[in-house]
Amino acid sequence: MSNHHDTGYKELFSYPELVRQLIEGFAPPEVAAMMDFSTLTDHSGSYITPLFGEKFEDKVWSVEVTWNGARQRVFVYLLLEFQSTVDHRLPIRMLHYVACFYDHLIKTHVTTARKGMPPIFPVVLYNGSKRWTAREDIYRMIRPEPPGFMRVYQPHLRYYLVNESAFSEEELAERDTPLSGIFEVEKASKDVDALQEAVQRLAARIRAHPEKARLDEVITRWLKRHLKRLGAEAEKALEQVNSLVEDNAMLAENLQTWAERERQKGEAVGLQKGRQEGRQEGRQENARETAINLLALGLLDDHQIAQTTGLPLDEVKALRSDQPH
Repeated sequence: MSNHHDTGYKELFSYPELVRQLIEGFAPPEVAAMMDFSTLTDHSGSYITPLFGEKFEDKVWSVEVTWNGARQRVFVYLLLEFQSTVDHRLPIRMLHYVACFYDHLIKTHVTTARKGMPPIFPVVLYNGSKRWTAREDIYRMIRPEPPGFMRVYQPHLRYYLVNESAFSEEELAERDTPLSGIFEVEKASKDVDALQEAVQRLAARIRAHPEKARLDEVITRWLKRHLKRLGAEAEKALEQVNSLVEDNAMLAENLQTWAERERQKGEAVGLQKGRQEGRQEGRQENARETAINLLALGLLDDHQIAQTTGLPLDEVKALRSDQPH
């Protein structure tokens, strides 16, 4: 199981503003509507017992909500799932994480078993390119489905999935936040021109945000980590950039230089491939001419000619059928 631990996302979601942008922009609107984001409080810590020998990134926040005229604190459990393949055990893992977190609340005297557990909103943020196919409720893993009288005794825990790749460029542009800009950069990473444009849009969104100083600092660090994963040349493009907002001109110039180098590499690879294909085509043409000459002599059968020239037997037979009788 390959997990990219140093994504920088854990630091991003250490900032309440980015947590707010995640909930407001990507969670169900009725969830965001009842939250008072000014009350966001970070509760992250090491309280999870390792499961399956794994490593993971997570963040836990609490926020006050209002429903039915009552005010209550809800915990937002954010699991950052950045694996190269979809982990179908995730519903089991999420159940384990939530149980460990509830146990942590009891041990730290936040609540007691008698008083009861606070509501929790489990969120999985996934940035992989493969389609998400894991079950989103552990109950859906139980097979065969038990009869009605047994269903109430089965575990139930559903998480809310935020799948970055499921959002189109238009949908991300509509949200128009620094976080949606980060998602755009993630999606554009395989296309150097698209990456340049996405980074410029991200810088513009940071510049227009009221919390631009704090966001600029943390997102610049994230971008450097992100480009480092794309290779040494990409990392070098941001070597002297310390602010997406203040160093915008330098950033654009460095990314342009990197993009030009990537294009030149691509053209060189394409040229080399074309030459190889040309040489291969020339060898095949020579082999066909040799086969035609051997067929004209009439001294070898088709199998012998195929073995001598390296041509497929079917091609030799086709050449024989084209010979004048």
